[in-house]
Amino acid sequence: MLKDITLGQYFPGESVIHKLDARVKLIITMLFVVMLFAANGVFSLSAGVIFLIIAYSLTKLSPSLVAKSIKPVVPVLLVTAVINIFFFEGNEIFRLGFISITDGGLKNSAFMLIRVIALIAGSSVLTYTTSPIELTAAIEKLLSPLKVFKFPVHELAMMMTIALRFIPTFIEETEKIISAQKARGADFETGSIRDRASAVVPVIVPLFISAFRRAEELALAMECRCYRGGEGRTRMKQMKAGPADAAALIITFAFLACVILIDRMN
Repeated sequence: MLKDITLGQYFPGESVIHKLDARVKLIITMLFVVMLFAANGVFSLSAGVIFLIIAYSLTKLSPSLVAKSIKPVVPVLLVTAVINIFFFEGNEIFRLGFISITDGGLKNSAFMLIRVIALIAGSSVLTYTTSPIELTAAIEKLLSPLKVFKFPVHELAMMMTIALRFIPTFIEETEKIISAQKARGADFETGSIRDRASAVVPVIVPLFISAFRRAEELALAMECRCYRGGEGRTRMKQMKAGPADAAALIITFAFLACVILIDRMN
């Protein structure tokens, strides 16, 4: 299961999406989130899903990556979807004792599932096609107006990117610890819930120790390289938006307008 988590990983490529400016990709991702939650009908939500399919097809990445990014959260999504079925009013379809299933519950449950899956897949497109360095620079540039209020923009962008970048590292570390504990006779698959919870403790403790050790090593490495934050910092590669970025933004706004218009027409 842990091997299937691809959040935070970057896959180099030469696709149209890879070559887009990181700032533009961040803006498009935010507009896509608005698009998903602004859609209240089947056709408007379908427009958002079509936008995602087109974007992902342009990345030239394997479709299995989307499945891998969604697979770890499937149990949570299914439980949430089942709960939503019983807590929305509408025309009753089925009743068993005090349990009632309505068309409103089914609709809201289905919409929730589609929105969350599309949200995860859309966010994955951003991280799959954008390197951590570009992502840091993009976040810092977009939040730069907050510097007027003495907001630590560079530090925030750096922390967000480091956290995202270290997700695959900690997943790999967790797998190593689990394998080591299994070699020592630890059992993570049988027994009661309490026994399984107790078996996780020998994994969590070494993982926390490893996390603090890596944080200390990273801080020491940054200090040795005379890192002093964003003040006076320059970049070897400057971000420049081109015609392809403008076209991508226009297409995104067009899809967002279509979603809003379809909802208003219905």
